[in-house]
Amino acid sequence: MKLFKGLASLLCLAALCAFIVPTASADEWNKETVITFSGPVEVPGVGEHNLPAGTYVFKIFNSQSDRHIVQIFSKDKTHLYTTILAIPNYRLKATDKTVITFRERPAGDPEALRAWFYPGRQWGDEFVYAKARAIELAKETNEPVLATPIEPTAPVEALQTAPVEAVAPTGEPVELAQVVEPPPAAEPAVVAAADPLPKTASPLPLIGLIGLLALGGGLALSIVTKRTA
Repeated sequence: MKLFKGLASLLCLAALCAFIVPTASADEWNKETVITFSGPVEVPGVGEHNLPAGTYVFKIFNSQSDRHIVQIFSKDKTHLYTTILAIPNYRLKATDKTVITFRERPAGDPEALRAWFYPGRQWGDEFVYAKARAIELAKETNEPVLATPIEPTAPVEALQTAPVEAVAPTGEPVELAQVVEPPPAAEPAVVAAADPLPKTASPLPLIGLIGLLALGGGLALSIVTKRTA
């Protein structure tokens, strides 16, 4: 009875713990991050291509596509500045801090937003520019830039299916791998075949053990038979 009561108490405690376990914070799935820029920054979809110096909130839009869509809000999250198409980019080493990368621009021009890496993650978001602007940036920076033929201000539904390419300074398309880093190829696991064990053991000890067990069983049966006679 005491054992039954103890088990019942343990089950009640487990049920209570199931209700008080804290859920993951919102920024675990939408990567909500507060970022402060000390100067103007060019981002896709913002008027005049510039985001003024200040503090902003970056979030991943809840998208079912295989690419990320990033939204940039005001510090109090009451104003949406832009919604940006991005595709995954890989870095070899994750850091414990947010990392924002930019494209180098001529002196006096605002830096152009390139990628955003969330703390502790090797996968980041490489931002995509409208094709005309991407070609201009590629010429200025002398390196390929991600581009899409639709405007950054297009509805989210259009961004989810928008084609993405990388454009060279000449305006010609190049492989995406020249802009984003693909994940390292996983090495195939090699499992060595186990060598068969040598058959050195003799069955004689097992036969002897079976004989002893049979003898013991017979003696026990004889004793029980005598006592019940």
